[in-house]
Amino acid sequence: MDLTLGLVIGVVVIALVFDYTNGFHDAANAIATSVSTRALTPRAALFMAAAMNFIGAHLGTQVAQTVGKGIIDAPNGSHGLVIVAAGLIGAITWNLITWYFGLPSSSSHALIGGLVGSALASASVVHWDGVLEKVVIPMILSPLVGFSLAALIMIAIYWIFRNSQPGRTNRGFRYAQTVSAAAMALGHGLQDAQKTMGVIFLALTVGGFAQPTDPIPQWVILAAAGAISLGTYAGGWRIMRTLGRRIIALDPPQGFAAESAAATVLYGAAIGFGAPISTTHTITSAIMGVGATKRLSAVRWGVAGNIVTAWILTIPAAALVAAVSYFVLHAIVEG
Repeated sequence: MDLTLGLVIGVVVIALVFDYTNGFHDAANAIATSVSTRALTPRAALFMAAAMNFIGAHLGTQVAQTVGKGIIDAPNGSHGLVIVAAGLIGAITWNLITWYFGLPSSSSHALIGGLVGSALASASVVHWDGVLEKVVIPMILSPLVGFSLAALIMIAIYWIFRNSQPGRTNRGFRYAQTVSAAAMALGHGLQDAQKTMGVIFLALTVGGFAQPTDPIPQWVILAAAGAISLGTYAGGWRIMRTLGRRIIALDPPQGFAAESAAATVLYGAAIGFGAPISTTHTITSAIMGVGATKRLSAVRWGVAGNIVTAWILTIPAAALVAAVSYFVLHAIVEG
């Protein structure tokens, strides 16, 4: 088999493994609040999230275009494919580390960090303007918007239902959470499956099997959608406990407010700006936002601090692992 073709196949496989880890790592993003409030059973929630992830992956390619073309310039041929593979290994490694410790870090930023780290190690071009505009600024803004929007929605719910009977209100919001959790899962597919599509497309262009101006092939969309859906159905119970219970004990109205706010931010970033934002950052900050409307002490800020630390470490840590992976792969494949 031709070396370049073999490397392309290898990178596609590694990308789909990353997509699978993204699914089980981020399953909690879509359904933790619904499960913790008992709006949905865990298995039903996972099945719904997997299905909506699959559908969401087919709703656009703006984020895929950003990841595939706007972050790094990998040289054509086997050298470029080694760079892409090393970036993916860095992202997968960080996903597994944070999953093991139950920390809801960002698979998206792990992927971006991995690509940047392998590009720097190989002295390839990094589009720092694209990283700043499409990654760093949205990384800062999306949690702030998620926190504020969730707080506003929660305040509106408190005001609208201020004279309602609590038991009946909670039952109603349990049904409403089915819709908001589905919207969140749809947004997760729209955002995160596209990131894998972008990396696979980058590998195809570097390997000479596609042109940068070509549309994303349908088989790439189906493969990425399927991998993230299977990963989501496998579940991420460690992180689900952190999001669903350890940050704040949620009730159904709070869960609905957090999911609705996070889904709105995900749709706006993907469709409006093609920005690969973190679903993890968005839903976690939204949960903090609804908790803060009750009282600031309702949020377990120590747990929140650990999560924010993982956010800050994600890009440099994934970049470091990717850089080391690049040198190893380079020695094996091109040495």
